[in-house]
Amino acid sequence: MAGGIQEISSDRVATELADAIHAHRIAPGTKLNEDEVGTIFGVSRTVARAALQSLAHMRLVDRRPNRGAYVAHPGPTEAIEVLEARALLEASTARAAALRMSDADAGALRALIAEEHAAEAEGNHGRGVYLCGQFHLEIARISGKETLRELLEQLVARSSLIMAIYGRGSTAGCVNAPHHRLVDALAAGDADRAEWLMVEHLQTLISSLDLDRRTRPLSLKEALVP
Repeated sequence: MAGGIQEISSDRVATELADAIHAHRIAPGTKLNEDEVGTIFGVSRTVARAALQSLAHMRLVDRRPNRGAYVAHPGPTEAIEVLEARALLEASTARAAALRMSDADAGALRALIAEEHAAEAEGNHGRGVYLCGQFHLEIARISGKETLRELLEQLVARSSLIMAIYGRGSTAGCVNAPHHRLVDALAAGDADRAEWLMVEHLQTLISSLDLDRRTRPLSLKEALVP
């Protein structure tokens, strides 16, 4: 992951940790010790601390006084609120994207769906959830609503944690009919249907959550070192 003579940057460490969190290789609740992060990535404690601060700003990490940093573990109320907020924002991005959609955009979305299917077929649900988030962010990019896209980046990241805790197997991803129907509506320029499908899709994700489910936190070494 890390190595070489020149120390890698805190941004790169943060990115690699975020990718591992999104892909569910690091479980919610996992302790992120600065010294251990430094050892695994081959960086100083100062760089590790800066990386964890960056993740805390993204709401992927909780810093607890006198206890250190942990991968965030959203509670049931927060889980519902995050997805409800996404439904409000993504109704707008879906409508706008339908009015701007190109053949290349539709192709990019269909390629992401194919990757989602492949990940789920391999049993890699974490990768499927990550790709689901990328699908939604790509629609936001197509919409041209940059401020909403930036807001959604954090909400999508938090959704990955939520699905890791409360998702039900393959329902934690979005690999079935909802994404296909969304792309069809977007490609047809049907803004009303695209907006409705997006809201329905996210409301279905809310109703699929198992809010009594819990995950077992791993050590960072267990999560990242083969």
